[in-house]
Amino acid sequence: MSNQRVKIVVSGILLWAATIVTAGADGGPGAVQPGSVDDPVITKSYFEQNISKYIADELFKQQNGHGSTGSATPPATNQPNSPTVAVPAVEGSSTLNIIKLEPGQSLYGGAGSEIIVRTGKVIVFSSDDSGLADVTIGKDITAGAPVELNHLLIVPREGRGIKPDPKSKIEIYVMVRGSYMIMNADGTKATS
Repeated sequence: MSNQRVKIVVSGILLWAATIVTAGADGGPGAVQPGSVDDPVITKSYFEQNISKYIADELFKQQNGHGSTGSATPPATNQPNSPTVAVPAVEGSSTLNIIKLEPGQSLYGGAGSEIIVRTGKVIVFSSDDSGLADVTIGKDITAGAPVELNHLLIVPREGRGIKPDPKSKIEIYVMVRGSYMIMNADGTKATS
């Protein structure tokens, strides 16, 4: 009989505890209502309508405050037959472009552009001995050095980019965010 009595007492305590927990979950005094001013979570639509516009406006002000003209002409590269290329700046562009880089083409990145090589073998070119920042490993990739697949590269200034390794015949696909220009081997601008 005592075993049954223990079960009844334990059941009563569990029922009482469940009632207290359920009442607290409904939100008592001091609970924050979703969507209220005190709610710290924002929705994607709120971000897109308000925060992202503010950020884009501030970036635009900063870029124009430093004398940016919207496009820049990089210095001539130390590569033979390398053209001087004006890379058009795309203000606030966050689009990720997938590009197939053909043999002989060079991808010039605008200042701050991001490049990720997905397939193929490419090397870095630059107008000076510096190159591109490989933020995946935290080092600079100098002119003439190969690029590892799936590493995030950042172009510090115009006149730098990537081109196919002449020894490789593998198709090259690249992801680019920011301004860029693709030049053919003969110095003409490639059509998209």
